[in-house]
Amino acid sequence: MKNCYINGLGCVSAQKTTESGFLDDIVFYDTNILPVINPNYKEYIPPAAARRMAKGVKMGVVASSLALKDAHVEVPDAIITGTGMGCLQDSEKFVSAIIDNDEEFLTPTSFIQSTHNTVGAQIALGLQCKAYNFTYVHSTISFESCLIDAQMKFNEDEASTILVGGVDEHGKHTNDLHHLIGHIKNEEVGSADLIHSNTDGSIFGEGAIFCTLSDEQTEHSYAKLVDVEIYSQLNEENLESRIKTFLEVNKLSVDDIDLVVLGNNGDVTFDSYYKTIEEGIFKDTQQVYYKHLSGEFNTASAFGFWLASKIIKEKEIPTLVKINDKPKKTYKNVLLYNQYRGENHSLVVLQSC
Repeated sequence: MKNCYINGLGCVSAQKTTESGFLDDIVFYDTNILPVINPNYKEYIPPAAARRMAKGVKMGVVASSLALKDAHVEVPDAIITGTGMGCLQDSEKFVSAIIDNDEEFLTPTSFIQSTHNTVGAQIALGLQCKAYNFTYVHSTISFESCLIDAQMKFNEDEASTILVGGVDEHGKHTNDLHHLIGHIKNEEVGSADLIHSNTDGSIFGEGAIFCTLSDEQTEHSYAKLVDVEIYSQLNEENLESRIKTFLEVNKLSVDDIDLVVLGNNGDVTFDSYYKTIEEGIFKDTQQVYYKHLSGEFNTASAFGFWLASKIIKEKEIPTLVKINDKPKKTYKNVLLYNQYRGENHSLVVLQSC
C-alpha cells in the first residue's frame, strides 16, 4: 500500500470551523436539527453563480477551496465526493412539483440540480479540473468509500493529489419523516447532553468536509491515512475481535492506539456498539466523540476524520469532545470507528507523520 498523506483540510459545519483556531468557541444547540454556520459564500463563489447553487453545492465549494488552499494545491489530479442524499432540497422541490402539478408542466431545473454528482461537478467546473471525478452514494459509508478509492488511485499511480470530501444538507420533508419514524429524537435534547440523553433517535446535522490527499508528505501534512475498512453488517459480540484483526493487519495492537474517535450519536439502542469498546478493549485509551458538535448525517464521519487529523497535528484535544480523560503527550496512532443504527460500520487508522 502506497503512502497517503492528509495535506489539507476544509470544513463547513455547525461549528465555527471555517475560522482560524481549533474548536476554541464551541456552539451548542437546543434544537434537534443543527444548521451549518454559513461562511461568507461571496468570498468563494460569484453571486450570480451562487444564486443557482443548492446549499450543499455551496458548502462543498467552500470546504474544497479551503482544503486545496490549506495544502497549497491549485488543481488536484482527481475529485472524489461522498454524499448520502445529494442535493436533497432540490430533490424535494422536484418531487413536490410532480405532486402539486399532477405530473404536468414540470421544469427540469430542480431535477438537474438534484443529482448526487452535482457537488463534485460544480467543484470541477470552478477549478476547470477535467480529471477523474467520481461520486459515491453509499449511505453512511459514502465518505469512507471515497478514501478507499483514493488509496487505490495512489497504488495504481493514477494520481498524486486527490481532493476527497463528504457533503450532505438538510431537507425539511426528509427531516419530518425521520421525526415520524423516530430517527430524530422526539424530545428536545441540548447538544451538550447528547451522549447522556438515554433515549431513542439522534439529533441531525449537515455539513461539507473535504481533505486534500497526496502520496507525498509535505511540511503541511496533518497525518498519514493508514487503512480503511467497511462492513455493512457487524454484530456487537464480534466487534472487538474484528477491530483486533483490522489492527493486526496493519501491524498494530490495541495498546498501540493512543486515541479512539467514536461516532456516538445519543441513540440509546445503537450507542451500545460504542459502549462495548469504550468499556472493553479501549477502556484505558483516550476516547472522544463529535456528533454533538456536527449532528448526525450520512457523511458525519468526515467530521470525525477532520477532528482526528486536527488533534494529531495540534497535539491537543478540546475538552468538550472527551469521553474520558487519559491524556498523552502525542497521538501517534488514532482509530476511528463509526456506525449508524447498527449498520454500515467503518474503521479508519490515522498515524502521525
